[in-house]
Amino acid sequence: MMLPRLVFAILTITMQEVAIALIALLALPSAGVSVPVPALVIFMLAWATGCALVYRAGSRALKRKTLTGLWSLEGGTGKVVTRLTPQGKVRIHDELWDALSSDGAIDVGEEVVVVKQEGLKLLVVRKQKPADQKSSA
Repeated sequence: MMLPRLVFAILTITMQEVAIALIALLALPSAGVSVPVPALVIFMLAWATGCALVYRAGSRALKRKTLTGLWSLEGGTGKVVTRLTPQGKVRIHDELWDALSSDGAIDVGEEVVVVKQEGLKLLVVRKQKPADQKSSA
């Protein structure tokens, strides 16, 4: 998967460099604008470097695992941002979501677990503390 993207990137950068050279060496002089060759070389090197940096950043982003999204929220934990009475907002994976509590009111700062997703709203329950789990068993 990486190789075809790399080949495509090299081809497009090469085509861009050829277009820049043709414009600077053929089109601009016919319009009476002269571009010094050293300035053209510096510009083309800077352009190629910028394209390489964008390619590298894009490749890294494509390799990263998806951290959030509706498909990965069930079972996830987050913190209450606005009091759930029973509706409010929760923060999960650094994203703010509308939530509905099935445990009644939950205060700001408490941890919740996502039970279900309904449209763009999450159904959450209060996260049980280990001590609560032992005492209820």
